[in-house]
Amino acid sequence: MRDAFVYAFARTPFGRFGGALAEVRPDDLAAHALTALLGRAPGLDPARVDDVFWGCANQAGEDNRDVGRMAVLLAGLPTSVPAVTVNRLCGSSLDAAVQGSRAVESGDADVVVVGGVESMTRAPWVLPKPSRAFPAGDVTAVSTTLGWRLVNERMPREWTVSLGEANEQLGERFAVPRSRQDEFAARSHVLADRAWREGFYDGWVVPVPGTGLARDEGIRPGATTGTLAGLEPVFRPEGTITAGNASPLNDGASAVLLGAAGAVPGLDPLARVAGRGVHATDPREFGFAPVEAANRALARAGIGWSEVAHVELNEAFAVQSLACVDAWSELGLKDPEVVNARGGAIALGHPLGASGGRVLATLAERLRVSGDRWGVGAICIGVGQGLAVVLENVA
Repeated sequence: MRDAFVYAFARTPFGRFGGALAEVRPDDLAAHALTALLGRAPGLDPARVDDVFWGCANQAGEDNRDVGRMAVLLAGLPTSVPAVTVNRLCGSSLDAAVQGSRAVESGDADVVVVGGVESMTRAPWVLPKPSRAFPAGDVTAVSTTLGWRLVNERMPREWTVSLGEANEQLGERFAVPRSRQDEFAARSHVLADRAWREGFYDGWVVPVPGTGLARDEGIRPGATTGTLAGLEPVFRPEGTITAGNASPLNDGASAVLLGAAGAVPGLDPLARVAGRGVHATDPREFGFAPVEAANRALARAGIGWSEVAHVELNEAFAVQSLACVDAWSELGLKDPEVVNARGGAIALGHPLGASGGRVLATLAERLRVSGDRWGVGAICIGVGQGLAVVLENVA
């Protein structure tokens, strides 16, 4: 088995729900990210891309019918470049990277593009198709933006609670108070704003033409624990989760170029995919699933938490992020401040199918800038799953 390397990455700024990217179709967002990525590898003939693995969680509207292949065609790549769309909900584009890296390692491909897209703004309402014509009863349109829909009645009710309620339960289990959640959320905004001002995202976060959006739209530079403390709980009257300490709804796309050693002309590899891990839990405990997923990825990379210099954990909710970081600290993570040191999803945004690509790209860039050797990227996934990748800096 040979190694798979990260060579380049690009993404759009992440837009708010109904914000600057609201008028852009998801397949166009995907095509833009793909074009921007290949622009960072000018020596690579696009016809040499062996496959495209593309994540998308919804696929109920304009992102239907293999949006990855649609992006390839809209981006003007040769029609000989194939593509598949991967759906592991919030982990879709990280799973795309997992599948793409395996293809490279096995020799099935030399160069692959991985990434993902989501337009939560443009996610449609859907109607269940009746089993017979002209049913007598009412029919309800269901939003496809987020969460369970058209649930099978055989599913236990405790499994199909909202994502927020599931994390309220997680907060009770691990005794994570509201104050810690608000502090973590404010930190995310402060660090994201600082990273943008210091130029960390320059060059590889590429604006979408005609939108006027130059950086992630949801960042609130003035966020403090005090301002967040004034927000009302969303899921329980006396709960701890608010709109301020949970990730928002977003639009955006991300893309990463993977390949074998020497496979991308003109570019040296940045990081090696050193380990991968997936884990499943009770659906209500999905927020905690990254803990074991990352443990498994580290074991496969042959290292422990004490060697990890950087962590990118998708911040679906502050409460689940804190539960994961606390668990990793008990296992040997030296400093919790290495987690999301350039901001996280609470500030940057969480367009479901694109977030895994953002996590992987940010991790690779942090390793490149710092010169440190090891990093972990992880993400929680609705319905009780977690996914993680370990990168080794080779730049």
